[in-house]
Amino acid sequence: MAEVLDVALRLAVIVVAFLTLPLIVGQTEHKAMAHMQSRLGPMYAGGFHGWAQLIADGVKFVQKEDVIPAAADRKVFALAPAVALVPYLVVMIVIPVGPGLIGADLDAGLFFVLAVMGVGVLGSIMAGWSSANKYSVLGGMRSAAQLMSYELPLVLAASSVAMAAGTLSLPGIVEAWQWWWLPWQAVGAVVFFVAGLAELRRPPFDMPIADSEIIMGPMTEYTGIRFALFMLSEYVGIVVLSALTTVLFLGGWQGPLLPGPVWTLLKVFALAFVVIWVRVSFPRLRADQLQKLAWLGLVPAALFQLALTGVVKVLAG
Repeated sequence: MAEVLDVALRLAVIVVAFLTLPLIVGQTEHKAMAHMQSRLGPMYAGGFHGWAQLIADGVKFVQKEDVIPAAADRKVFALAPAVALVPYLVVMIVIPVGPGLIGADLDAGLFFVLAVMGVGVLGSIMAGWSSANKYSVLGGMRSAAQLMSYELPLVLAASSVAMAAGTLSLPGIVEAWQWWWLPWQAVGAVVFFVAGLAELRRPPFDMPIADSEIIMGPMTEYTGIRFALFMLSEYVGIVVLSALTTVLFLGGWQGPLLPGPVWTLLKVFALAFVVIWVRVSFPRLRADQLQKLAWLGLVPAALFQLALTGVVKVLAG
């Protein structure tokens, strides 16, 4: 009975975090972009500093009519938002926040995370293909091409950390982490973070949803709560990417003075702010630039990091 209650409590905490942290990141993005780009709109809702903007957006989505195109594949169309969102909830189960603070400690946790994260991108492909809209199909095909290009450097960079730690367990990687890994694994950290941004289709890697070219790509035909689920999946993806980067490359809960979980959350929100800053600061890449960055930039850099890790492990051993 005690084990059942422990599992239930862990799952409840994960669900609460799943529903809360992305909303905090979304609210932060509203305010940060408003300051960085002098956008006054998000500063008015509710009065002081536009505190009710996120609530207003939620009410707007709930009130909108749920429309499905007549020519769409209705079952796939309805399923796509869930496919885009649920994998990130599953991933959060195996991300450690502190010593022993984890939903499930898997021996192959890193392998599990990378496999499940790849499923989330399928939601965009399903949405694009099922919408019976040429712009949506283009967005779905761009999502597929982007996934194939950036999955390789993402996995290679993560493999470097697993090689350094000698384990695929995420808590095991944090426990093995040392401060001098910061310069040693710096290249891998940059590759992992940039490739993760590309898989989330965040600017400047938002070719699949380029609103000036293909309206909203795979999400063009979605309205109301279904569209909101796609937006939520983007913000949950930011939290997951920031948390994984923290666990793999920044020592997770390790840090002086403050409790471990506090350090984890501070690092996660710092990286989430970097994601927002990158969106505001850099223009969208062209399709050829997107592929060149992956194959001529990130893949060689990830292979270099793997080779460096191997050399250091041999010399240290």
